[in-house]
Amino acid sequence: MTDQKSVDTDMLVHITMLGQVGVILKIAQLTIVIDPYLSNSVAEKESPDLLRLIEIPFIPSELVDVDYILITHEHRDHCDIDTLAPLLRASTNAKVIANHGVLNFLRAEGIDESRLIAAATLPLFVDADVVFHMLPSAHPVVASDGHGAYKALGFIVEVNGHYIYHCGDTAVNKEVIDAVRVFEKIDIGFIPVNEHNYYRGVKNILGNMSVREAFQFAEDVNIEQFVPTHWDMFEANQVFPEEIELLYEKLSPPFSLSFNPRKIHVC
Repeated sequence: MTDQKSVDTDMLVHITMLGQVGVILKIAQLTIVIDPYLSNSVAEKESPDLLRLIEIPFIPSELVDVDYILITHEHRDHCDIDTLAPLLRASTNAKVIANHGVLNFLRAEGIDESRLIAAATLPLFVDADVVFHMLPSAHPVVASDGHGAYKALGFIVEVNGHYIYHCGDTAVNKEVIDAVRVFEKIDIGFIPVNEHNYYRGVKNILGNMSVREAFQFAEDVNIEQFVPTHWDMFEANQVFPEEIELLYEKLSPPFSLSFNPRKIHVC
């Protein structure tokens, strides 16, 4: 499958952080959204104590130029029908790339089959310069969806030979590390830092890596710019930026740290 929008060989990727793990990537005329959560549905439909700590940055119907929506897994703060349905109505050419479970959920919610792409079909060559790759994520372990993809996905967006890594929710294990290492150097990585612990577990919050673990993971897979995710949305899942900054200062890891990157060069 090939998108008609072309990408210049000398370009920038413009980045907009949406909170939680949500990201918008704009590459010339191409717009990619990953795991957007642009509603209050977690509190309204699942757990009243999980109120947003940050404002909704965009009304989903305002996003009218999206080409691809990448969904890492089924949890509502990553796969939110109250975000996806109006977004897909507004961006009439947008397609969703996800695993079997997510696609079945979207079908049941009335999303037309023509808008859905199975992650098992990746890599997907969007055009001459942009490729989507699928990687395993461990949430909490790596598991198959039974249809050629994983129950929790990571994505590499390759742009002109540069690599943008978004792992959604993941713990660290050898399978995840080995899959990312195939790409040798990651220009920017969006990595969760809301650690799993007993107290989160009793609230049915799986959690991901600790900050220290996430830093070691980033070093192991050769990430150049580290962007922490999953720290800002819910009080029960919160990590203070000062914690992240202090550990970064003390450990002096070999990558840059950014909470709100605006662009990266991919030329």
